[in-house]
Amino acid sequence: MKGLKLGSKIVFIINSLVAFLLLTSYILPYIPPKSFATLSVLSLGVPLLIILNVIFLIYWLLRVKKQLLLSLVVLLLGWNYINSMYKFSASEDIKDDSNFTVMSFNVRLFNKYDWLKDKTVKDNIIDFVKKEQPDVLCLQEYPRSEQVRFEGYHNFNATYNKGIKGGQAIYSKFPIINSGSLEFPNTYNNAIFIDIVKQKDTIRVYTFHLQSSGIETDVEKLKKETSSHLFKQVGATFKAQQDQVELFLAHKSKSNYKTIVTGDFNNTAYSYIYRMVKGDDLKDTFEDAGNGFGRTYDFKFFPMRIDFILADKDFTVNGFKTFDVKLSDHYPIKTTLSLP
Repeated sequence: MKGLKLGSKIVFIINSLVAFLLLTSYILPYIPPKSFATLSVLSLGVPLLIILNVIFLIYWLLRVKKQLLLSLVVLLLGWNYINSMYKFSASEDIKDDSNFTVMSFNVRLFNKYDWLKDKTVKDNIIDFVKKEQPDVLCLQEYPRSEQVRFEGYHNFNATYNKGIKGGQAIYSKFPIINSGSLEFPNTYNNAIFIDIVKQKDTIRVYTFHLQSSGIETDVEKLKKETSSHLFKQVGATFKAQQDQVELFLAHKSKSNYKTIVTGDFNNTAYSYIYRMVKGDDLKDTFEDAGNGFGRTYDFKFFPMRIDFILADKDFTVNGFKTFDVKLSDHYPIKTTLSLP
């Protein structure tokens, strides 16, 4: 740090800490939360760490200082992280006769408790779906007490099913030949699936809502939380998510169908949870055809992408869209897929 003034030295020390944390985060997808829950919490802050390192890079670049190399090298080492956070260009929505669309949306109980000061939220969601006409629609935080029927769709778990938790529902324009639920213990959460027939192909579609951390998104309420309590709370959540994902993977391994996995992961693309669900046989449709930050959750501090549509590598991703509509604390996402 020779040649730097005191102020610049302080900036570089902070820069070094932020760069170190981002570098450390690169190993998080390989560390099970059960082994090191506290460290796994860092995965939630990766978008902020990327943004801060970009700011430091620009800061030193404008001053023509070699210190820019620190953030530059760390960012280049994690280029895949940046690609997962922000897509610089979107693929055109390719027209194909074999195309079909899949939408995922956490509807937040259709605003049952008036989080949004709008009495028409449920009707607006219904109108939105009718307008977009996805071939497969996966809903999380769906209340069966507020049952919704869409004309032209088959559905699973949109109405009461004995022995199956509510909270998730799947609608399909294609025939449903099989369906079921994977109940997660000691929680209201679960995973559900349907097997659909599209022409000659049978496709399995899962949707799930993994354990929520319950962190406040309101700035004033969040300020009242102690850091130790937040780390403990999120760490416990990630451990529960690991249990849930292990149950899901055991179930998924018994199917030979081409698979699509959708849902609210309550975790980021930089986590062990995401890496385990994605595995080697699925691809992130946002990374193939998305645009911009792909924010799916209304978090006030930085863009959070915690809702995903993952598709078997045999699918071609011909389009992806995140809808900027304020109907929930999540934003709906839709992908266009085709099979050879």
